[in-house]
Amino acid sequence: MDYKDLANVIFPNVKNISYYEEKYPVRNLKEGAVVTRYAPSPTGFMHIGGLYQAVIAKKIANQTGGVFFLRIEDTDQKREIENGVLDIVNSLKEFCMSPDEGMIDEENEIGDYGPYKQSLRKEIYQAYAKYLIEKGLAYPCFCKAETLEEMRQKQEAAKERTGYYGVWSRCRHIPINEAIEKIKNGEEYILRFKSLGNPEKKIKHHDVIKGNVDFPENDQDIVIIKSDGLPTYHFAHAVDDHLMGTTHVIRGDEWLSSVPLHLQLFQELGFKAPKYAHIAPIMKEEDGAKRKLSKRKDPEAAVSFYLEAGIPEEAVDEYLLNIANSNFEQWRKQNPDVDMKEFDLQLNKMSVSGALFDMVKLLDISKRIISKYSAKEVYDKAIAWAEIHDENLKKLLQRDTEYSLKVLGIERGNEKPRKDIAKWSDLEYNIVYLFDEEFFKEKQEYEFQKINDKDEIKKIVESYISKYFNINDDKETWFNKMKDLSEEFGYAREVKEYKQNPENYKGHVGDISTVIRICLTGRANTPDMYEIMKVLGKESVVKRLQEAIK
Repeated sequence: MDYKDLANVIFPNVKNISYYEEKYPVRNLKEGAVVTRYAPSPTGFMHIGGLYQAVIAKKIANQTGGVFFLRIEDTDQKREIENGVLDIVNSLKEFCMSPDEGMIDEENEIGDYGPYKQSLRKEIYQAYAKYLIEKGLAYPCFCKAETLEEMRQKQEAAKERTGYYGVWSRCRHIPINEAIEKIKNGEEYILRFKSLGNPEKKIKHHDVIKGNVDFPENDQDIVIIKSDGLPTYHFAHAVDDHLMGTTHVIRGDEWLSSVPLHLQLFQELGFKAPKYAHIAPIMKEEDGAKRKLSKRKDPEAAVSFYLEAGIPEEAVDEYLLNIANSNFEQWRKQNPDVDMKEFDLQLNKMSVSGALFDMVKLLDISKRIISKYSAKEVYDKAIAWAEIHDENLKKLLQRDTEYSLKVLGIERGNEKPRKDIAKWSDLEYNIVYLFDEEFFKEKQEYEFQKINDKDEIKKIVESYISKYFNINDDKETWFNKMKDLSEEFGYAREVKEYKQNPENYKGHVGDISTVIRICLTGRANTPDMYEIMKVLGKESVVKRLQEAIK
């Protein structure tokens, strides 16, 4: 008996690999086009590190005229969660990372290189496993879990490497006829790769991000097909990336140590290996030390955190590009209004150590992006978010759409637009005081600043109403009247006048305008007061000022 006999007993009915090589031809793409994939397991919530990988993979593919596809690696079905695939698909969609090919929901897919769910590719893996058995490069292993655990304990006691290799690979040398007899007798088994590697020898590898790296050759006889007939990650990814035409595998650097094994699998299967780019994890600073962003400890590790907070997907995507390439920030300064798709991402410019997660930076990016939205865009995006996350905001905005648009239009479309909104969960606080029903609902607590004498405040406000307020004034006229009001009460018309001769004045025009601002809004810091008054209208302005006097 030979290896083909063994292969036929294990896989009597699978197709020859030539069938799959013909079914999945080399992609017809222009020279230099990159094919990348995002290949998560549906075993938990989507991590920001996963989105980071997807952003980079999609960007690299798109900027070269290539293909970005989504493959679901669901061979570990014990750990799979309900709606896990849908969560991945929807998360990518939310952040504008929908793939060119791959899964589009739990069951459906687009593209010619599927199935894009590994559990549906069982026969394909079996065909290539059979091919390895026929070459004498894979064999059945009948070791039980207890045997393997006993072996591991002996290796640790002897201070040897753990694993299934060399003298420890017990089933490697079982005669073919004996292996066939065991299989026919119904003994449970798995399939292992028969490694020809020598750990005393080194392989030289060039990682697109990490640069040149040396590894010892792999000598582990790893499992390639489990007892349920499904493949392990190592074997499946090699078969899939070959048949799907992946040119660049972009993944977390926890997989860097697997490179010798993966290159070995590609070589023995007769495949051209893709280029590997191992991304350093996103880090967090804690007690002066860096650590990986943790699913357990850090709410911002989950992409759902950003959706629930209402941080626009563009801001998250741009922030991830910002930490991917250090030159992005300079590019953005030089191209403030250019779509981030125009930025040329370079894998070899990525950090080999982990980038620190910076929420302040992310929110600054978000403020800038929201500041460029029109009032209608803010309204539509905020309503879409509020539909799911904030019923109060939804009701507030929809109470009077025309008025809401005026409110959202304050200091928008200017050369220096307002940048006080970083996320949709901030929006209600930032606009609620502009709605009379809400403003007068409860008694206002006016926290006055430099001018806090009640009698003086009352006189300033009364004088403003009787002498200076006119809702039809243009902005220049309005501001000149504020200066007149300041002068009337002994305050400098200009801030610089006050700074030059502070002993001559009680304060400056800014102090007077702050009194009016607080009376109108209940707040010391707001967008442009003139624009606020135009939106509120004469009746509301007068009512608010009179209420403050009371």
